[in-house]
Amino acid sequence: MDASDVQAEKTPLEPAPFGERVVEQLKTIYDPEIPVNIYDLGLIYNVRIDPADGGAFDVTVDMTLTSPSCPIAEELPIFARQAVEELAEARTVVVNLVWDPPWDRSRMSDEARMQLDMF
Repeated sequence: MDASDVQAEKTPLEPAPFGERVVEQLKTIYDPEIPVNIYDLGLIYNVRIDPADGGAFDVTVDMTLTSPSCPIAEELPIFARQAVEELAEARTVVVNLVWDPPWDRSRMSDEARMQLDMF
């Protein structure tokens, strides 16, 4: 029997778990003044995912900004909400802007620190 006689069984790819996909969507949002996504920058404090009817999910994101005087303070939470809403399973998405605890550089991922030469 050679390779042409063997039929490969095709297995459909399973989508990543919903929580991972939420994080991937949040990683598409960048602070225009800092070339790092909001997740790796440490602006996302909490993501809560609650099951809803029909395989959908309600998502609540708690996020902060690097500073209360951030010039796009009103827009970043909207961008985050819109990114998560793109997921078909997201029934509702609420993004809460929180200031406690205040953001500091320790919240950044190692990857973000490397990108910004902050090691």
